[in-house]
Amino acid sequence: MPDVDPAPAMEPEIRYHAPIHQWDEGDRPREKLMQRGPGALSDAELIALIFGSGTRTRHGPLSAVQLGQALLRAYRSLHGLSRRNLKELTRIAGIGPAKAVQLMAAFEIGRRAESQRGGERVQVACPADVASVYGPLMRDLKKEIFKIVLLNTANVIQGDYTLSEGGLAASIVEPRAVFEKAILDNAAAVICLHNHPSGNPEPSREDIRITRQLVEAGKLMGIPVHDHIIIAGTTYTSLAERGLMGG
Repeated sequence: MPDVDPAPAMEPEIRYHAPIHQWDEGDRPREKLMQRGPGALSDAELIALIFGSGTRTRHGPLSAVQLGQALLRAYRSLHGLSRRNLKELTRIAGIGPAKAVQLMAAFEIGRRAESQRGGERVQVACPADVASVYGPLMRDLKKEIFKIVLLNTANVIQGDYTLSEGGLAASIVEPRAVFEKAILDNAAAVICLHNHPSGNPEPSREDIRITRQLVEAGKLMGIPVHDHIIIAGTTYTSLAERGLMGG
């Protein structure tokens, strides 16, 4: 089921506390990580390390750990938190734009780290290979985007381009734009990608229609379209595996 936005945040629960620098050394997040490794820290403590310091609200001071706890109460989990934008994050008392962008940057680093494999040259042999590279980058997007991945003759990714945003039904994916990029980059083949923010991996009629149009254009240009992959949450659908490419 898709995440349901909580009611606007509100003030975090206030508890009497000593500042972190007055805690026993073994209980401080930074020292705990240095002594026992990152796995010993709670989710709230990891968030606290990203923030580095707490803040003051109209109800009094809050430690960085308390800010992490407030975010997790509001958005249920790190996964739920990772999908929030700047406006949503700053609904939480004590989270201003600076702390919100720190958190957004940390989650984006995680997505990019997950998507990058084996240095700069990534060879793809099947739809799962493509999904492992682009799934982490596309699965949490709230808008539908259409992307092309350009391959050389060894099926090594040469580059990728986002050609449209807002949904295939709402925006036209023109074959000319797809193959212009492929020609300029001297690509041997193309793979198309788009995401379903709803989490439903099933291709629509429009998905199939556009795919077949691009396949036919690729035949004329001599640049085959190997696949069209739909990213839906942590799953994906390959139209090639489904036999829906046409031709």
